[in-house]
Amino acid sequence: MKTIREAAEEFGVTTRTIRYYEELGMLKPERTDSNKRLFSNAEIAKLKLIDRGKKYGFTLEEIKEMVLLFDADRSGKKQLERTIEYGKKQIEEMERRIEELEKTKQEMGSLLGEFNEKLSKLKGMEK
Repeated sequence: MKTIREAAEEFGVTTRTIRYYEELGMLKPERTDSNKRLFSNAEIAKLKLIDRGKKYGFTLEEIKEMVLLFDADRSGKKQLERTIEYGKKQIEEMERRIEELEKTKQEMGSLLGEFNEKLSKLKGMEK
């Protein structure tokens, strides 16, 4: 069992972030008699899924759905199916953004070439 502070440190987030995930229904930590949150291995695993989902660009709604699917279907089949579906969409979006970045990079390269040419001409006029 880990405290909220220990869980936050492990994942590099604030305790407020973890409480927010709890508010969204993504986490259900146990409570001590003094009402302190304690996170079991299962809840830490959910935090790991949330952390990984954020790293890969999934929305909180998508992450929540995937986390809750595991609770609903302990075989993990539904969660895996949904993760594959969302993962494919995310890869398509990444590929689109990469294409946009490549296009922008080419445009900038062309502009820099033009600017270097103009600068060379201007320097030649100074002599």
